[in-house]
Amino acid sequence: MAKLTFTMENYLEAIYELSSSGNGARVSDIASRLGVTKASTHSAMSSLAEKGLITNEKYKEVFLTPEGLKFAEQTSIKHHVIQQFLINILKISPSIAESDACAIEHVISNDSITAMQKLLNSDKNKPQKD
Repeated sequence: MAKLTFTMENYLEAIYELSSSGNGARVSDIASRLGVTKASTHSAMSSLAEKGLITNEKYKEVFLTPEGLKFAEQTSIKHHVIQQFLINILKISPSIAESDACAIEHVISNDSITAMQKLLNSDKNKPQKD
């Protein structure tokens, strides 16, 4: 799997989240989700299509290819684990945890994610104190 830029990973993650109901994602919805222009989104879609990560026909919805889905799922899982770690273990506010998770997900190793998951899972199994 080729390495993607942070921006491209964010686009894939947005498409993944917007198309989770089985439908594709619309360019306008992707742009809105990421707070970017439709022109920037169209440019990114062309780049992702060239890499074989999405299918994108003009004026149609955007769909992830199997490889694009793999990338997007990995990024989404990392995001969720980091966010939960920041909130549940470090007691960071949800809004800060969301923002930080979005930045960290692109640079963190799989080993660190696995360690965070283990700590989160062991923490859930601890008896609650009154």
